[in-house]
Amino acid sequence: MSTTIAVLGDGAWGTAMALLLAGQPDTQVRLWSARPENAERLRQQRENVRFLPNVPIPQSIMLTADPAEATANADLWVSAVPTVYLRETIGRFRSLASPATPVVSLTKGIEIATFRRPTQIIEEILGTDRVATLSGPTHAEEVSRGMPTAAIAAGSDSMLTAQVQKLFSTDRFRVYTNSDLIGVEIAGALKNVIGIAAGIGDGLGYGDNAKSALLTRGLVEMSRFGAAMGGEPDTFHGLAGVGDLITTCFSPHGRNRLVGERLGKGETLSQILATMSAISEGVTTAKAVHERTRIMGLDMPITASVYGILYEGVPAAQSVNTLMSRKSGSERKY
Repeated sequence: MSTTIAVLGDGAWGTAMALLLAGQPDTQVRLWSARPENAERLRQQRENVRFLPNVPIPQSIMLTADPAEATANADLWVSAVPTVYLRETIGRFRSLASPATPVVSLTKGIEIATFRRPTQIIEEILGTDRVATLSGPTHAEEVSRGMPTAAIAAGSDSMLTAQVQKLFSTDRFRVYTNSDLIGVEIAGALKNVIGIAAGIGDGLGYGDNAKSALLTRGLVEMSRFGAAMGGEPDTFHGLAGVGDLITTCFSPHGRNRLVGERLGKGETLSQILATMSAISEGVTTAKAVHERTRIMGLDMPITASVYGILYEGVPAAQSVNTLMSRKSGSERKY
C-alpha cells in the first residue's frame, strides 16, 4: 500500500527529507514551496541550487506551491518551516487539516513572542493533536548524500513516533524514538545558541581546550533549562542533546557556528544576516531563551554572553574574559 507524504518547506532540510522519503518503497512525496517561483525553479532545474546544490531531485517527487495539491489525501505532513516563519506559513494549511492529521516537525527553535515550541505552534494553528518532532545531529548536506546518520522521533503519541521511525528509517538513516517531546525540542533549540558560542571561539582563534569546555558547560545549561521547562535530564545526554550539540559546534555546514565565527572575527550581526540566504535559528532562540531565563531566575552565563554579543554589541573577546573570570565553584553544583 502506497504512503503519500507532504513535505512543507523547500529549504535544505525539507529537500533532504523529501529525497530520503522518496527513496523508500511505496512512497509518494510532494515537496511544497511557499512561493510559486521557487516551485517552478525547482521543476525546471530538478535541483535546489540555492540551499542544497549538486543533489538532483528525482522526477518522482512532485513539486508544487499549492497547499491543497501538496496535502490532498496525504498520510503524513512533514513541516520544514523555520520558526520565524512557522506561524504564518502553517496558517495557509489551516483549512486543510483536521484533528487527526499527523504532522512531523523538523524545526529547531523557539518563537520569541510566545515562547512556544514548533510542535505547539503546529497544534495551535492546525488544531491537530497528532504532532511529533524529528531531531538530532542531522545536517541536510550529509543526509541528502546518504551519509550514515541517527535521529530521534519524539512525541507523546507512541503510534505516531513508531510510524515516523518506520517511514524514515533506511540503512543510512537510523531513527530512535523518545517520549520526551519537550526535552527533545528544547535541546534542538538551545544547541544552536551554544553553536554560535562555539563559532565565536573559532573566530577568535581559540583551540580545542576552549571548545571542549564550552560544549561541556553548554550542555549543563541546556539540561538545566530543559528540566526547568519540564523536559527529562536524560534526554540531553542522548542524540537530541549532546549528539546534536557536537555536530553543531564542529561541522563546517553549521549555520549557527558560522554566524558565531564571523562575529568572533569582528563582523556585526546585521552585516552577517544581510549576506545569509538561510536562517540561523540560534539568533532568535538566544533572544527568546535569555528573556525567559531572566524571568525564571536561571543561571545561563553562556546564553547570556551570546545574547550580549548579538543584541547589545558586547565585544566577543570581552564576553569571553567575563565568562572566564566568573567565580569558581564545584562542577556538580555550578
